[in-house]
Formats: sequence, C-alpha cells, structure tokens
Amino acid sequence: MTSAFDVPEVKSDPALIADDEKHFAAIAASLERTIAELNERLEVERRAPAGKGRQAVDRDDAVRRLTSRLRALRRYSLDICLGRMVTADGPVYIGRFGLTDSDGGRLLVDWRSPAAEPFFGATHANPMGLDSRRRYRWTGGRITDYWDEVFTPDALEGHAALDDQSAFIASLGSNRSARMRDVLGTIQADQDAIIRAGSDGALVVDGGPGTGKTVVALHRTAYLLYSNPRHVLFVGPHEPYLAYVSDVLPSLGEDEVQTCTLRDLVPVSVAAQDDPEAARLKSTVAAVKMIEAAVEFYEEPPAKGMLVETDDDEIRLTAGDWAEAFEAPGPGTPHNEGREEAWEELLTILQVKYDGDEPSDLVRALRRNRELATAFNRAWPVLDPLDVVADLWSVPAYLRKCAPWLSADEIKTLRRTDPRAWTVSDLPLLDAARQRVGDPGTSRLRRQQESAVAAQKAGMSRVLDDLVASREYDDGEGLMWMLVQQDLKDVLVDDAAVPAADPDRLAGPFAHIVVDEAQELTDAEWQMLLLRCPSRSFTIVGDRAQARHGFTESWAARLARVGIERVTQTSLTINYRTPVEVMDAAAPVIRAELPDANVPVSIRTGGVPVRYGYTAELTSIVDGWLAEHAEGIACVIGDPSFAGSARVRSLTPVLAKGLEFDLVVLVDPERYGTGIEGAVDRYVAMTRATQQLVVLRSSSPDSTVPSRTMPGAGTD
Repeated sequence: MTSAFDVPEVKSDPALIADDEKHFAAIAASLERTIAELNERLEVERRAPAGKGRQAVDRDDAVRRLTSRLRALRRYSLDICLGRMVTADGPVYIGRFGLTDSDGGRLLVDWRSPAAEPFFGATHANPMGLDSRRRYRWTGGRITDYWDEVFTPDALEGHAALDDQSAFIASLGSNRSARMRDVLGTIQADQDAIIRAGSDGALVVDGGPGTGKTVVALHRTAYLLYSNPRHVLFVGPHEPYLAYVSDVLPSLGEDEVQTCTLRDLVPVSVAAQDDPEAARLKSTVAAVKMIEAAVEFYEEPPAKGMLVETDDDEIRLTAGDWAEAFEAPGPGTPHNEGREEAWEELLTILQVKYDGDEPSDLVRALRRNRELATAFNRAWPVLDPLDVVADLWSVPAYLRKCAPWLSADEIKTLRRTDPRAWTVSDLPLLDAARQRVGDPGTSRLRRQQESAVAAQKAGMSRVLDDLVASREYDDGEGLMWMLVQQDLKDVLVDDAAVPAADPDRLAGPFAHIVVDEAQELTDAEWQMLLLRCPSRSFTIVGDRAQARHGFTESWAARLARVGIERVTQTSLTINYRTPVEVMDAAAPVIRAELPDANVPVSIRTGGVPVRYGYTAELTSIVDGWLAEHAEGIACVIGDPSFAGSARVRSLTPVLAKGLEFDLVVLVDPERYGTGIEGAVDRYVAMTRATQQLVVLRSSSPDSTVPSRTMPGAGTD
C-alpha cells in the first residue's frame, strides 16, 4: 500500500509512523470488505418482493439504511480515521464511524461513542486516562501533518513531533470552499463538552464570531442522533447558510436530518416588508395567541334552537344540543377536523331525539337537510388558514375582537390594502393558523378515502361471492369461510390505492430542535418551534452581540418569556477563525454601540493587515486576489450590483451571517445603517474574513466614515 503519510522528513521516521501504517492497512482491508458486504446485502434487499404494509415499510427502511451507510463509507478512504489515543491498555484509533476487522476486532471507535470522549476532551489538567494523543491532518486522502500531545512523562518516547498546535493552527487558516467541511479532527475540549451535553431542556451556546458555534451545532446534531436515535430538526438563518453547511451532516453519517429556515415552515411566498412598528406588533406571543381567538370566533354554537324536519317527524334541536355537539372535539383538534366531529355528534343527538320508527336512511336524510347544513356551516364553517390571517389585516372589527389590547392607532398600523401580501412578520401567525385550522380539504379527503375503501371492499365481496357460489375453491379447511369475514377484508385493503395527504415533513413533532443564529428570533417566531417540539428539548446557538434589533436581556429571561423554562447556558470565548488583525478592527465597531459585547479572543494572526480604500478599487482588488490565489472563496458585502462568480459571492450583511470567506470586501459599510442594527451588520460582515479584510468607502464628501465606526477609514 502507498504510504498514507506525506509529511516533512522530521515526521516521517518509521519509529514515529510504522504502527500507524500497519493499522491503516488493516483499515483499508476492512473498508473494502465492509463495502462489498453492504453492496451484497443491498442487492438482496432490492431483489426481495416489495410486499405490503409493514413488510414494505421494513424493506424500504432496510434499503435506506444500507444506502446511507454505503454513501457515508464511500465518501472516505483512510481519512475515515481522525487520530489515535494511547492509554495504559494500548492505542485506540478514532474514526468518523466504527469499524472492525474480519475477526470482529475493533479498528476504529466511532467519534460519538463514550470510548472516544477522551480523544476530544482530555487536557493537561484532566488527561482522562490518556498517556498521549495524536491528531492527523488529511489532504487529498493522505496525512500532510500530524501532531502529538503527551500527558505523562513516560509517554515522551516515540513522540518526536511534539508540535501540538502546528496542524491545528494551519487548519484554521486554510482556504475555504463553497461548502463547509466538518472539523472532527480539530474539535477542542470546550466544544466537545457541549457536543456531548445532555438534551433535557434547552442548552444555550453563546459565543462570538469564529468561536465554532455552528461547528458545535452540527456535530451535536450528529451526536444526539447517534446516542439516542430521534427525530431532529436543524434550523438555520437563511438559504445560503443551509447550502454552505449541507455537506457536514452527511459527512458525519447523518443524511436524513431535516434542515430548514423559519420561512420553510410556512409554504407561502413573502412578497412585502412590514414597517418596523407593524413588525413589532406582530412579534409578540400575544400576537400569535390571538389566532386562537380568531378561530374560536367560527366555533360558536347557535344561541337559538331550531326544528329539523324529517319525512315523518320534527326534531327539536335546542341551544344546549348545539353546545353539546360543539364540545365533542377534543383539545388541540384542528378546526376543520373538529368540524367533522361536531357534525357527527350533532347527527347522533338528532338520532337519539328522533321519536318515530327509525328508517334505514335517517342519517342520510339528516345529512341532506339543507336548513340543518346551512345552520351548521354558518356556525362552524370550513376555514382556510390564510383567510383567517388576511381577515385580521383587512377587517378592523375582527382584529379588535381578537386582540382587544390593541389601540385604535395600532389597528390602523396593521391594516393593509392587500391583506395577502405576506411579510416575514406574518409567518408565525400563518403557521399558528395552519396548525389551529388544519387542512381545508380534510372533509373532501376523508370522503375520498371512505369511497376508495368502500369500492375495494365491494370489489372483493363480488369476487368472494362468485368463488363461494362456484365452490371450486373449497379446500375443506374453511379457507372460504375465512375469506368472507369482514376483518380479513379490512386487512386486504390496499392502502397504497387510498388517497392520502402529502406529508409535511417539517410539521413535527420533533424530539429535539437545533437552532443556529437564535438571537434573531422574535417571541412570535419561537412559537413556531415550540409547536413542533412539545418536549422543549433545544440546542440554542447564538450571540447576543450579533442581534440586529438588540438583545439587552439574558438568554434565560428571553426564553422564559416565550415558554422555555429549563435552560442551561454555556459560553464559547475563543475565536478560532478570525485573525487578530481583523478582530482588532471589528471590536471597536460593535463596542461603540454595545460596550459590554462578548467579543471573543482570537488565537492566531493572519499576517495581513486590514486594508482600507475606496469603492473605485473594488474590481481591481477582487481580480488581483483571484490572480494571486488559486483556491479559496471571496465575498463582496454591500454591493448588490457586483457580479459574483464561482469563487466570489456578493451578499448583504444579513445573508453573510453564519458564513466564512478567505477574503471579505466591505463596500460602503457606513451605508449599512445606524444604531445597533448598523453596527451589528458591520461587525458581522467584518468577522466573516478568515484571511484578509478590505474596507472600501465612497470618495464622495457626504459619505465620510466616522472614525469611531470604522477605524482607519480612508487610509491604506
């Protein structure tokens, strides 16, 4: 086998790497054997009969699991191995996934297993039983650097490469790509402790730019799925962010995690922008709760009774009967489903009160009674959730009834000419309405399902009747008698032929939700997530100093207000990504507005000072950087007219949040805004840079950058 090591001579001594080379040979053989076995098993499953019902589901699950495992293993070769740790019992190699040899011996321990925890968590203050630890840096399938850490004096022998930070620091400054890479090989002890923390209640991870919040969020998601398989939702701030991190979870062997933004939770187009006051009024928990009152308005039983005529009788339906029928739906039943339950209860009440000889078609006659149907439809109509919210913005009296705490001026502020010109602020209310109202097509779908099932059963009955009549298939064992039993007919119904609603994979419930850039969520937006996570089990990742609209309270106070009581908070304070030169320029920008901002401490220098200039230089700066750097990604922030390319992005400060680039060019940052919002946008934009930051301003006299906002502006 070609050596796995492509390292400097000082690190290629056989005394240092021979044991690793031998182990890598065993890993390569095991990978080849495992992939072959999985391919064989997958082929067997695919050739097996599809079956029906539970059998079909089990087969599909097996195919999906095998395919996922194969896809994960094929992504890697020897670089499936992250490193090794040595204990008193000998070396243990840590992998992205667990792996055994042909005899069942352990070659790799899955990084998420308890046995692997010391590899990430050991420190010199707490070695966790380790004698030494070695981490590898892989490039193109070969080890291009490695470094050793020794925790006991006896372990010094055989560890000549005691440069315990070389590969780590090198990895921090390496070129970025269009997709984020997992950083399993360089996870630090403080990050690993958070990744492996328990999932009871809410865990808040507060940290400034470059502290690895997103790394922690993604790897914690993979860890939770490994330690306790569950239904997990990962929520990011915007689509460019989700695209950037889309490879990380699959690279960790988890390719079925649901990922989304808050906008994805509500399938409507956002075509307008609320003014700040309207957005503020819609951002509260009370605003979401008014949806309940808005729907209850359409579930009020008639206050007067009525006579329901049949062919031979008149049935008196009292106000009490109406109230009893309307109480039939259980708590939490969506409006449109509850409507069906209330209607069936009303028909039952009428049947009980019927005083004549009950005809076989009494229920059918009651269903067709026009006066009864009209009265019921008026009291409990089918609703469209979009109509409920639209009516709030177009009918002031309706809004006043549902939200009596609003003043006349506030109601006027919320009124819109086009009530369906949805805004981001509308999304929590639309989501609450969808959950509370349900699908307006529920009744139609149920009738279609009942009709399809009845048609199948009728067809089976005809066939069975013919078989019984012919007596050709009477085997003397009672088979025909079994076939004509009703319960067997129910079993034989083909569910695949019965109409079904398209599943909403983001509707939940989820056992755990991971939220990145959570400092931006309003109280109303938190309700969207709480609806989907009854257990209140969250990982909440954010930075109060990066909240565009301010975040003066504590995390505990904010979360308690929205309904999350059990909160544990931890902080990340070391900036692994952003060079000292960039942070020295960015820190005064945010502290000018937020003097107590949690600005993290950078641990590396980039060797490139922040450059200041004018917007006329933009094209030449970007072109020059591309010519000098064959790899890496650049981003221009603040100039929507700049034409990006495969290696140059053009984004707003908001859409740059959560991303990172080798070169960042800020264009007219003084135009990003004023106050906290402007300061946060400038701070976020500046701290996206991992190697070089350039700040450009217009040369016009009216756009001078205040020195307290952008230090060094106008100089090069």
